[in-house]
Amino acid sequence: MKKFRLIATAALPLIASILTACGGGGGNAGQCGGSAEVCNGSSGTTAPPSAVTVLPAASTLENLCQVPRTGTDPFNNNLPYPDKQGSLATEKQWLRSWIDETYLWYREVPGNINPDSYTNPIAYFDVLKTFALTPSGKAKDQFHFTYPSAEWGAISQQGVELGYGLTWSRSPGASLPRKRVIAIVEPGSPADKAGLRRGDQLTTIDTLDFLNSSETAAITVFNNALFPEKTGESHTFVFNRNGSTISAVLVAANVAATPVQNVKTIATASGTVGYLTFNDHNAVSELQLVDAMTQLKTAGVNDLVLDVRYNGGGLLYIASELAYMIAGPDATAGKVFEQAQYNDKIRPDPATPFIANAVGFSAPKDAALPYLGLKRVTILTSAGTCSASEAIINGLQGIDVAVTLIGGQTCGKPYGFYPTPNCGTTYFAIQFKGVNNKGFGDYADGIAATCNVADDFSRALGDPAEGQLAAALSYRDSKICPAASVGVNLQAGFAPQNLRLVRPAVKEIAIYGRGRL
Repeated sequence: MKKFRLIATAALPLIASILTACGGGGGNAGQCGGSAEVCNGSSGTTAPPSAVTVLPAASTLENLCQVPRTGTDPFNNNLPYPDKQGSLATEKQWLRSWIDETYLWYREVPGNINPDSYTNPIAYFDVLKTFALTPSGKAKDQFHFTYPSAEWGAISQQGVELGYGLTWSRSPGASLPRKRVIAIVEPGSPADKAGLRRGDQLTTIDTLDFLNSSETAAITVFNNALFPEKTGESHTFVFNRNGSTISAVLVAANVAATPVQNVKTIATASGTVGYLTFNDHNAVSELQLVDAMTQLKTAGVNDLVLDVRYNGGGLLYIASELAYMIAGPDATAGKVFEQAQYNDKIRPDPATPFIANAVGFSAPKDAALPYLGLKRVTILTSAGTCSASEAIINGLQGIDVAVTLIGGQTCGKPYGFYPTPNCGTTYFAIQFKGVNNKGFGDYADGIAATCNVADDFSRALGDPAEGQLAAALSYRDSKICPAASVGVNLQAGFAPQNLRLVRPAVKEIAIYGRGRL
């Protein structure tokens, strides 16, 4: 199990190297420092970009592995692994050719990095990207990462992850006291069975003070507990819940996430409003979204609040299906949901339409999708709303559905991937930018909220009194944003509006079509 470490040195308490909100990287990403510098080997010295003139075709080098896998792949119809005997050099050669052929900004990849300076393919991959900056000063490519292929298959196809069934939000930076609060508890998970709730703030792990400890030994305990590596591993967590102490022994398990939750209708003076929480565009979500939309259509809703504040993205076909189910055939017929723009070496694909029939990830293939036929929709967003979730917003705006965003500015990721496996590692390098029916896709710094409303950890998601949902229901009729909110203070100095989601990069991606496993 790949562990996303929290800290590099004891001198910088709990610096997250896991992804938070829309941060970048994975694996060994970031080892080169930042801005326009690139590593030339492990020394960290810089080298200017230069053109690589002759590279072998990636197809001639794929699956030539230093250590070939044996047996069959459970995530590819149990077919034998395609691995053949190769070497470390062939794996790195494949990477360089594949990047040159498919990476959106291949011209900006330094051409004179010495592959022999890198002791494994992932470290080499981490520097095969652009190091340019956006106009706002952010890294142009924040989303260059890897994942073990077996884990990626379990997450993308089955929605299964090793852990406790918790999604955390935490304060950015390394200042003490640390602030980490539960954002989501998966139904039926170890955390759910232990009675934990959204809004519980972590204070102690295995008898050590999580809020203030900075010793190396304590940091090691925290990392091991927060990111277990095997099922059955147990740790004791203590939380503050509105001044009360809650203790729970959590045992790590393979948790099947429920991407669609809290489907309900809310009666208002101006009609019946549907609501659902949507947390992940994975294969499992297709059938759950169909069931949710069927339920809301049967209930006769005339408006919808879609809560994607914690949804980092996933399969773009799922995003297209959901956008169709919101807008219906009259608004979407003949329209583009998203057009992928590639580098100049790749022939453009046909545009992705608003998909009206189930692709077959988990719903019956080719079954007609239910639809609400709405001309407006309210979407709850945050800095954790990324990629395929942003594509829903952009796609609907491209066909003139009135989209109101309540919460916070989105992540800013109009880019996507074809996850590509080689020798047991799946590589994610940006390969396209997506634009809507009007040709717009320039939101690398995020999509601004209509009303800025802080996350309210004091109430469950879907509670009509929860801060963002309450603001959404009010704004429907008044068109007035509430006064700037700061959320609920769980402890003195604890400002929820400054929290960021804790999740790996694999949770913040857009995957074109079915993706490759």
